[in-house]
Amino acid sequence: MKIRNVILALFMSMAHVFAGDLYSLEVVKTDGEKLKLADLKGKTVLFVNVATRCGYTGQLDDLEKLYQKYKAKNFMIVGVPSNDFGGQTPEGNKEVAKFCRLKYGVTFPLTTKTPVIGNKKPELIKLLLNGGGDIGWNFEKFLVNKEGKVVGRFKSSVTPLSNDLTKKIESIL
Repeated sequence: MKIRNVILALFMSMAHVFAGDLYSLEVVKTDGEKLKLADLKGKTVLFVNVATRCGYTGQLDDLEKLYQKYKAKNFMIVGVPSNDFGGQTPEGNKEVAKFCRLKYGVTFPLTTKTPVIGNKKPELIKLLLNGGGDIGWNFEKFLVNKEGKVVGRFKSSVTPLSNDLTKKIESIL
């Protein structure tokens, strides 16, 4: 009986790892509309914490190219703006969206500004981190397979069109 209780407790403590939880979440986009992550089920998704005034902000251009290259194969990018690193996204949500669309041609969805470090990070970020430690800087990337499992985490310095990232995406499309 004790082993059964231990196994049950272990299962319950790890429940956040299962894909159903990711797909039960909703995020608010910069236009105020909700994006139900359940709508992304069956897609390969790259979540990226983005910023407007970071040395890596130019990656928005390559993220859009990556999105255009693979979107017909059920690939999606979700940009998650954050102001957690050096105040590098001081604008409001609508201004962030306008900047990303006008300067870099971004057409993939952007969420409202979201804390990605500290106590206030939302469930989405906790699920993406999956106990792997906090996000280190803007433009960290999390690759999620069609079943909702994180299958890759890429530091800011890994560019969107790098072989490491594109090969991983191609292997799970």
